[in-house]
Amino acid sequence: MVEAAQQLLAPYYFQIKFVHLLFVAVWFMSTSVAYRFYLLPIFRHWMNAPEELDAVRLRNWAMERFDDGAILEHIAFPMLLITGPMLMIAGGWTPAAGWFAMKLVIVVLVFIPVEILDYHLAHFAGNKEKIRASGSGEAYEAAIHTHWWFLIVSSPIVIVTIPYVLYLAIVKPF
Repeated sequence: MVEAAQQLLAPYYFQIKFVHLLFVAVWFMSTSVAYRFYLLPIFRHWMNAPEELDAVRLRNWAMERFDDGAILEHIAFPMLLITGPMLMIAGGWTPAAGWFAMKLVIVVLVFIPVEILDYHLAHFAGNKEKIRASGSGEAYEAAIHTHWWFLIVSSPIVIVTIPYVLYLAIVKPF
């Protein structure tokens, strides 16, 4: 079965790789720029003036727009989970290759859990716009704080691991 899939996909290896890398770029850059250059300065301003109504309004507006912007990231990630195994099959890669095993470990132990939480915080029970519409100010404030802490914790991890995974996939150092 795997051999048949490899024979089917192998001629399209570079096309699959192109699509995969395109979605890597969308996944990585769709929210990282917004986080670094918009959300982070706005949250710093709010933390310096937590009682200032304009700072709170700007923080809330920015976080809701951030949730909207995450839609691109959350379309790209499932595409990576589809094209990644296709590349594995087409390229004949197995976890016996050390670089590939390390990449799989990072995907399974870092990226998938982070994305599950991110989907929850941006689109499901943690969606700030929906919580605001429900009229619960306390729940809204809690959702803002929870998402902010998630970003504070996850961003450094993702900033290090995404380039490392790219390094592993391109250089194949071991």
